[in-house]
Amino acid sequence: MTEEARAINSDLAFYIKRLRVPRLGDHLDRVTRQAAEEDWSYEEFLTALLESEVFARDQTALERRIKRARFPSRAKTLETFDFTYQTSVRKQVLLHLASMRFLELGHNVIFLGPPGTGKTHLSIALGLKACHAGHTVLFLSAVQMITQLLEAQEKDSLREVLNQLFKPDLLIIDEVGYIPFGRPAANLFFQIVNGRYERGSTIISSNRAFSGWGEIFGGDVVVAAAMIDRLVHHAEIISLKGSSYRLKGKEALADSVAKNS
Repeated sequence: MTEEARAINSDLAFYIKRLRVPRLGDHLDRVTRQAAEEDWSYEEFLTALLESEVFARDQTALERRIKRARFPSRAKTLETFDFTYQTSVRKQVLLHLASMRFLELGHNVIFLGPPGTGKTHLSIALGLKACHAGHTVLFLSAVQMITQLLEAQEKDSLREVLNQLFKPDLLIIDEVGYIPFGRPAANLFFQIVNGRYERGSTIISSNRAFSGWGEIFGGDVVVAAAMIDRLVHHAEIISLKGSSYRLKGKEALADSVAKNS
């Protein structure tokens, strides 16, 4: 690098610092060197430098969205889902959902099926796709959500917590039905569903068919019916079948051990 080029680089670094775009400084030497080697025009150099800044900002924003979503795992993607084991799910349907068209329309996705069949995995996978597409997401279990709402109700801060749950572009409520709720909890759950109805998308996973939701929500079949009505009005309902993926290969091992014992 010539003395003149070093001086220009020094000036660029100074102005980059003054403009408070430190990521540009991180890439300045690399881009300058490449520009000199490939004899770029000024326009090409500036484009490459700004492109590196935009990419870095996009990555930072993506990491922030994923962190705020509170996913229990970032490894559960559509790419890592075993569609050859879970054959009751059509891959094409999930790929269509991954386009995020359902989210743009404010529609919902409901995963129903026994434990271990992939409901949580697919919920997280779609949530990650939403984050990559620039949407705000919040993931929490049904128990976590109800606990937050009941505590907020006791502290007279219910409206604040409700608004926090209304706000995300996509709300994911996992494990509905694993633990039954009383009627006060059922009413709070209904407020979430009703408040997001046709305003924001919700993904729900449950191990219980809709016919058992009255039992889940304190025996209040009226509230359960009203909740289901709003959820399924604009929804993709996916029923998963089969045995638990977590037990894959272990049943045969258990049988083998039993026969040899």
